[in-house]
Amino acid sequence: MSKKTGSKQVNAENRSSRTSLIAAAVVVLVLAIVAATFLYDSDDAASSQAEAAARQAALASEHAPTLGDPGAKVHIVEFLDPACETCAVFYPMVKQWMAEMPGEIRLSVRHVAFHTGSDYAVRILEASRKQDKYWQTLEALLASQPQWTQHHTVQPDRIAPAIVGVGLNMEQLMVDMNAMEVLLRIEQDKKDAILLKVSATPEYFVNGRPLPSFGQQQLADLVREELKK
Repeated sequence: MSKKTGSKQVNAENRSSRTSLIAAAVVVLVLAIVAATFLYDSDDAASSQAEAAARQAALASEHAPTLGDPGAKVHIVEFLDPACETCAVFYPMVKQWMAEMPGEIRLSVRHVAFHTGSDYAVRILEASRKQDKYWQTLEALLASQPQWTQHHTVQPDRIAPAIVGVGLNMEQLMVDMNAMEVLLRIEQDKKDAILLKVSATPEYFVNGRPLPSFGQQQLADLVREELKK
């Protein structure tokens, strides 16, 4: 064999070897991309499932004051600020629906203090639960809202006179509003509001579904849809 022929054969073998190495590298790269995509999709699916579970837990509202039949077809979760004027307008409307359709609608109220000083009113509400007078206190606060708010700011010293007709033991109420269980419930509501992206009140979730847009008609339509299911 001549040197020239041998050189050509070596070059051919080298080219073949490089081609094989490149092909192998491409295969490894493709497999790596496929594996990475699979892992990403798996992580994404797991993340979505975890987020859905967290939302479900936040909406369960097991620690929240609840009105209505536990087995009701429709569960409305309302995030409410007692100093919110719109909350004072919407609450009687929901109560009316519940009266018109007994056993069909359940309401759970969660507290978020968006207005200045509203955290004081929220603590009053939570403390009133220890005397089994939550709903009476809430309705008294909403009905007398102009008496204890000024320019959307809560005036704490005006709240006691506004709820005097409820029949609360006010001394006990002042003690209970600083109880650890009260503070923990308020903190839980804050966390759940953040998780559910609640940015204003009132915010409603009907059987876990948020309003497509805010309004009385939108809420009525969503409740009607769930009742028909």
